[in-house]
Amino acid sequence: MKIALVGYGKMGEQVEIVATETKDKIVAYIDEPNDWKKYADKIKTADVAIEFSTPQSVIDNIYHCFELDIPIVVGTTGWYNEIAMIRETCLKNNQSLLYASNFSLGVNLFFALNRYLANLMKNHENYDVSIEEIHHINKKDSPSGTAITLANDIIKTIDNKKSWINEMNDNSSELSIKSERQSNNVGTHIVSYASEWDTIEIKHTSLSRKSFAIGAVQSAHWLIGKKGFFNINDMLNIK
Repeated sequence: MKIALVGYGKMGEQVEIVATETKDKIVAYIDEPNDWKKYADKIKTADVAIEFSTPQSVIDNIYHCFELDIPIVVGTTGWYNEIAMIRETCLKNNQSLLYASNFSLGVNLFFALNRYLANLMKNHENYDVSIEEIHHINKKDSPSGTAITLANDIIKTIDNKKSWINEMNDNSSELSIKSERQSNNVGTHIVSYASEWDTIEIKHTSLSRKSFAIGAVQSAHWLIGKKGFFNINDMLNIK
């Protein structure tokens, strides 16, 4: 598999390591806007693009891949307010995109566990749910895309939660997300259901960025030859 690597920060470096281990080849590195033109000939040879850039550049990167007819795996978060528009463009132009707020297999199992727990708790109004997320100090978006996915899945299930807010408050209709930034924390997410008497918590802690890169490369292999707008649940066959 020939990969165009879009974004060459810490995650891009991990994707490069995993691609070497899986005998895939990085044919182009795109880290600046002018790289699309500078390395156009190399980019066109790619079977797929893997994108870990910034919330400010991800939309342009997606459109560049659509224009070049290159399937794209998107690991950047912070763009989901435009997801409906991107999905429409993708399907209209017969393109291929797979996205995830987190490519770790463990995190996606955690998402499924979160949905199951929310369903168990939806009729227990004495418990109030909240989310805490902790990441490294260089993370660009807050709250994390993973925390937003957790929150949205809870809101779909628990009727009295209408929206999420990135602070702790006492408004019963809002799901509070507490965001912390600590030196080298790869990523920790805690979902808590607290009552006057006890607390129920589920927690996921990421120990290495490599788990995200492995999931992204696996997703790239899966996406080749497919047309449509997908998320990682499609690749993992998680309902």
